[in-house]
Amino acid sequence: MPARSPQPPSPDPAAMASALVAWFHTHGRDYPWRRTRDPYAILISEVMLQQTQIPTVLDRGYYARWLAQFPDFTTLAAAEEEQVLKAWEGLGYYRRARNLHRLAREVLAAHGGVFPQDHAAILALPGIGPYTAGAVASFAFDLPRPIVDGNVARVLARVYNDPTPIDSTAGVKTQWERAAALVQATDDPRALNSALMELGQTHCTPSKPACGLCPLRSECRATEPESLPVKQSRQEITAITERVVFLRTAAGVLLEQETGKRRTGLWKLPALPASHEDKLPPVLMRTNYGITRYKVTLWVHDAPAPEAAWPETHRIIAFEQIDSMPMPAPYRRALTGLLKRSEFRLDG
Repeated sequence: MPARSPQPPSPDPAAMASALVAWFHTHGRDYPWRRTRDPYAILISEVMLQQTQIPTVLDRGYYARWLAQFPDFTTLAAAEEEQVLKAWEGLGYYRRARNLHRLAREVLAAHGGVFPQDHAAILALPGIGPYTAGAVASFAFDLPRPIVDGNVARVLARVYNDPTPIDSTAGVKTQWERAAALVQATDDPRALNSALMELGQTHCTPSKPACGLCPLRSECRATEPESLPVKQSRQEITAITERVVFLRTAAGVLLEQETGKRRTGLWKLPALPASHEDKLPPVLMRTNYGITRYKVTLWVHDAPAPEAAWPETHRIIAFEQIDSMPMPAPYRRALTGLLKRSEFRLDG
């Protein structure tokens, strides 16, 4: 029986950390949140970048506008929720904005306006999970706290040539242990964690990784990097239909304030009353949008005969106030498109 080939040694965390830090100090990209040690500014960037790409946050001005309007915990805590939701409009996942608002008030009430450095205290803040806690601790305070996001998980799965699904219980535990070993092997946690994320964004990409340019190539054990990481079965996309109405009066447009968990406090085109679902009013517009695991077809109907009384959640919003009302992007696009049509123009 032929002798088995010897297994390559496991990657060395100290060698990896040294290579990553050196690479980052030479090649790290310049972002505004990397020019500061302010935990508030870093926190805002981290929360915005959850579920949102960097070009959206930077190139469309969300980060700069937010900091101009709410430059610190005190100003954010003092704001009305409607102002906060309006500033977040277009980024989606509005729970993030509400949690930031609650967090700012908690920092003022429980910590005298100073963001805590204690890990348990950070995790106790509204909306903060292990990733965000580790990011703020390492980037603001240079503490050796690990972070694992999608980019980091991909890098580590490939370096260790690990087929364990990264979204399984065992996979999550292993990835955090490996990230912790790395960040504890350096005296520059801020650069180490930045390097891990950036490597996944620029070199160790989902397809066609640039292995020849990777600073970890001497430690990486991946034999087929594009086959990693492995994930458990993906959620299927569910198609759903949403029907709303457009009612323009001389005073303004009828809007509905949402009360559900996901979009509480936001304004939208009102849902088509159930009494008109059997005989649908004329269609004014059809559009599509995606959210989490849903693909939504949005039908905008001409308003049926006036209801005897609209619910308390419905209100005629004056034309000059519409732009200032926080509204999910799909409804904003639909409403803007309708008001530009000749038959619905404000001067019509």
